[in-house]
Amino acid sequence: QMGVRCRREGDYDGAFEYFTKATALGDVGAHFHLSRMYHEGKGVEMNEKKVWHHLEEAAIKGHPKARHNLGCLEAGNGRADRAMKHWVIAANLGDDGSLEILKDAFGKGLVSKEDFAAALRAHQAAVDATKSPQREAAELAREELETI
Repeated sequence: QMGVRCRREGDYDGAFEYFTKATALGDVGAHFHLSRMYHEGKGVEMNEKKVWHHLEEAAIKGHPKARHNLGCLEAGNGRADRAMKHWVIAANLGDDGSLEILKDAFGKGLVSKEDFAAALRAHQAAVDATKSPQREAAELAREELETI
């Protein structure tokens, strides 16, 4: 959390330090945030190899957005088949953006009906698994604070 706070406040050196220490402790989100820093070149020199490294580390450990971003990188490199696999996994983990991409790909005939249906079911199961009365109450409280 401190790394995110530092990054949001523009303290990229501090963010880098916190994220680097957190990755050494196995923090999946820290790998994701370092990938963004290396991609954007904020606080560090842009480095595509390190972007890939940190995204892969986070994705392997179950970070949905990292998996989604790997799909985007693969698509950008002309490897649509690999990109689709990443987006299916990300959708299965509950990533909405990946599900939207798969929906579009299904409409274009790039994903089979069976694969899209399976991804849709898995996405819904992942979303349902994160629901709880406490989360819903916290979301309502956050929305109320935003209207103040």
